[in-house]
Amino acid sequence: MTSRVRRILHVDMDAFYASVEQRDDPSLRGRPVVVGGAPSERGVVAAASYEARKFGIRSAMSMAKAVRLCPNLVRVPTDFQRYQAVSSVVFGIFREVTPLVEPLSLDEAFLDVTENAWSEPLGVTVARRVKAAIVDRTGLTASAGVAPNKFIAKIASGWKKPDGLTVVAPERVEAFLRDLPVELLWGVGPVTAKRLHAAGIRTVADLRGADHAAVHAAVGNLADWLAELSDGHDDRPVVPNREAKSSGTENTYAHDLTDIERIRREIDAMARDAAEWLGRHGLFARTVTIKGRYPDFTTVTRSHSRLPATRDADDVAALAIALLDRTAAGRRPVRLLGVSVHNLADAPGEERPVRRPRPLPLFDE
Repeated sequence: MTSRVRRILHVDMDAFYASVEQRDDPSLRGRPVVVGGAPSERGVVAAASYEARKFGIRSAMSMAKAVRLCPNLVRVPTDFQRYQAVSSVVFGIFREVTPLVEPLSLDEAFLDVTENAWSEPLGVTVARRVKAAIVDRTGLTASAGVAPNKFIAKIASGWKKPDGLTVVAPERVEAFLRDLPVELLWGVGPVTAKRLHAAGIRTVADLRGADHAAVHAAVGNLADWLAELSDGHDDRPVVPNREAKSSGTENTYAHDLTDIERIRREIDAMARDAAEWLGRHGLFARTVTIKGRYPDFTTVTRSHSRLPATRDADDVAALAIALLDRTAAGRRPVRLLGVSVHNLADAPGEERPVRRPRPLPLFDE
């Protein structure tokens, strides 16, 4: 008996944060716009309009570098409350179509539309209707990929941005994948890509033809997974609820901090923010982690785990401040501090993490 072919959509809003800003302020339309912190405060780019991207500006780039690349750049501060409101409308559209919606961020998600509320037999028809509904209700565009699995759908959604729609039918998977660079395979970052290149593997076709032992020598246990992807296989389901692994806050300071008492106050405030988040979500944390970065960009993290788990603000703050003694903060200036909570549970004595929607990332791709 043959397995049923799935119809998976990956829908990705186009330059989401920047597009919201351009929609709401007509004077920004057609101009290179970035959303993020000020260069004088060591801000970073959270999102870049397509006009800005032509100058090589990308999310997570320092704002100072972005301004150097484009002196006429228009910077707008982030307004996550407004972006969240638009995101809620978009995800409302998704959930009108199918309950199988897996959020990846505020502006992108997988949808399994094999069965859907519109009784549309073709994934491409669902994608067109979803895109049209987004434009109608938000005034913004999205790009979509339609494929038999998540891996291919995600690549396809980025194929013709902005406002793109790419369909990869099962019979087209082979041709679609053959010449793709290995960097597009899920799990291949810069370090893995460098190792594959050193082994003479630059495309999916190269990977298919390579000796498996050689690939394993280059990337270890990732070799089996990459072999599956290179053949177009990805059986992962669309999962509506993703596991929350952590939540936290970090801040890069306009001027390096040298006063240990100031550093402690900063850590205390971040820790209490993390405890408040735990309380809002009815969760407890077994692990508290602090992060620090020195002026030479050396980054350190320190963690403490315990049972029972806690969400008491005084407990979380005390644990975080105690971890400072295991760093050089105060003896060395710090340019960045952060506090996060991990190993989340529904009750203090639980050791297994709960399933919750994943915390959403800072940057808009």
